[in-house]
Amino acid sequence: MIIAIDGPSGAGKSTLGKLLAKELGLLYLDTGAMYRAVALAVVRNKLGLTDEDSAAELARKARIELIGEPDSLKVFLNDEDVSAEIRTLEVAQAASIVSTNSAVRRTMAEHQRQIGESAPKGCVLEGRDIGSVVFPKADIKFFLTAKPEARARRRFEEDRAKGRISTYEQTLAEINERDQRDVSREDSPLTIAEDAVVIDTSELDLAEVFEQMIAVVRGEKSEAA
Repeated sequence: MIIAIDGPSGAGKSTLGKLLAKELGLLYLDTGAMYRAVALAVVRNKLGLTDEDSAAELARKARIELIGEPDSLKVFLNDEDVSAEIRTLEVAQAASIVSTNSAVRRTMAEHQRQIGESAPKGCVLEGRDIGSVVFPKADIKFFLTAKPEARARRRFEEDRAKGRISTYEQTLAEINERDQRDVSREDSPLTIAEDAVVIDTSELDLAEVFEQMIAVVRGEKSEAA
């Protein structure tokens, strides 16, 4: 079974993707972490973020692996654990730019397909274009969304809990900037797949959203049986 979860930054995709994967015994794949790993490689090699050819070459050569359980997923770049380093603000901003590179996206999409298709029981993938580009024939597609203010509040509270210095206003500005970049890029923009189940998480807590998602999955399984 392939479950695709798409949506803008801060909508709860990662947390809910992990919960679904754990509940269903499926592999969990954070595609955003893969783009962050490529961005880290670009930053480390001191390349310009808009140097598309060099970034694409790095993406092709990089060995990116996601290892472990959903709750303790480790990200490796060329056999080095970079799980913490890819979560910095610098790498997050770099990933937002590098991910607009068409050649990088093609390389990452192919890698994601290989991982998903080789998973023995199936895979939960979350990102921006999973249901529309990477796995257009996914068994189940979700699109999680929320108002920018709600997403910014969640992200700000997460950052504060992790000791990252920021403000709500700065976080909201970054969310809006990321949204604009995601929906306006030429290659694989953030879109809602026609057959996706759309859930607005603005006024819901994670438990409520999870219950909606797992009900859809169980209903799909019942129909398939």
